[in-house]
Amino acid sequence: MTMRHGLPRGQILLLVLTGMAALFSLLDTPFPRLAPMQNLPTLAILAGIGASLRRWPMPTSAVSCVCLFLALHTIGGRYIYSYVPYEDWVRALGLPSPAALLGLERNSWDRLVHFAFGALWVHPISCWLVRYKALSPTFAACIAVGFVLAASALYEIFEWLLTVFMAGPDALAYNGQQGDPWDPQKDMAIAGLGGLVAALVLRVRTRFS
Repeated sequence: MTMRHGLPRGQILLLVLTGMAALFSLLDTPFPRLAPMQNLPTLAILAGIGASLRRWPMPTSAVSCVCLFLALHTIGGRYIYSYVPYEDWVRALGLPSPAALLGLERNSWDRLVHFAFGALWVHPISCWLVRYKALSPTFAACIAVGFVLAASALYEIFEWLLTVFMAGPDALAYNGQQGDPWDPQKDMAIAGLGGLVAALVLRVRTRFS
């Protein structure tokens, strides 16, 4: 039987702060009809993660990766992704425009979060597989990248089904395609790229540790 453990205080703090951010993101949101659909599920995910960590303890680095991803998603969800005002934020800080530097023609916060999904979930999944399934770090990282690709595909299928059952304008706003017919394919590709980058980093770190 798997033993149950209490969570370290640092991990509890990370989960609580991430949940509070998801709740506060809904206060005075510019999109009160759609933002809750984006960010309320985050609370359920955090509850599931908390319960899982009691049964399968994980390093704080893995929990930090998950919470960072959810924090980035929370920011995107508040502005239904297509309207995250990151250009205004960097301008207020006196930094160069990301659109000008990278030649962006659309709001690309969703691209950042899809990349972060791959980059930030490979480490937790690999840790779990190594610790509880006794896989080698290399094999675990390969499976983690496969998970990222599969989860990305399932999410894009979910968004497609959403457009079938939701009203047209709301579905398009939730999906955040911004007129790009290849948006799902690009999202999956950039998530896969993030996963490959993370797997390479883990490989290098393991080799030289």
